Amino acid sequence: MSAPFQRARRPDQKDQRREAILTAARELAERSGVARVSLQDIATAVGLAKSNVLRYFGTREEIYLHLLMSAGSEWASVVSARLQEVSGTEATAGVLADAFVDRPFYCDLTTHAETMLEHNVSVEVLKVFKRWAIDTYWAIGRHISAACPELTPADGAALVMTASAFVAKLFPITRPPEALRELYAREPEIARAFPPFRPTLKRMVAATAAGLPLVRQ
Repeated sequence: MSAPFQRARRPDQKDQRREAILTAARELAERSGVARVSLQDIATAVGLAKSNVLRYFGTREEIYLHLLMSAGSEWASVVSARLQEVSGTEATAGVLADAFVDRPFYCDLTTHAETMLEHNVSVEVLKVFKRWAIDTYWAIGRHISAACPELTPADGAALVMTASAFVAKLFPITRPPEALRELYAREPEIARAFPPFRPTLKRMVAATAAGLPLVRQ
């Protein structure tokens, strides 16, 4: 029998409960995918009623935006460090691609950011998220410019945004539903039309990086 609900009253108790909610939401999404997790699933996993979860986060989408910023900050930290060790657009594209491929949860969040997670949240939450995104793009953009002198920091920021857009399109291909898996098994030529994630992402990012100086306004 579960322990009766006790309201968190002290700041440290509230922080612990917020972290428990975020941890449960992440674990559920890593197993089932972000799109399949409901607020009720999160509440059940953490042992709270939905109304009590909403004391800490306004919506399910807000929970996952917080997780996106956390995962994205970790991704950016790794990318920033690795970019200081490379030079040239090909190597830079490899750094960006590898950092995404190594973080499927972040890829899943990125896939749903604009189409799902930015919906059903408050203006203030969106303001925090968008400012975080802009700051992250520009921070990485400056490192990209240092690794690729032909690119400006603005080019670098644009490259990060473009890489994220490629991830949003390419990552779902790595997780086909059961019917598609059956189709690919029956029709290998159809499966071959959808290229593997990492090399395709790297190639598209490298091509974009090479082309940016040619179309700079």
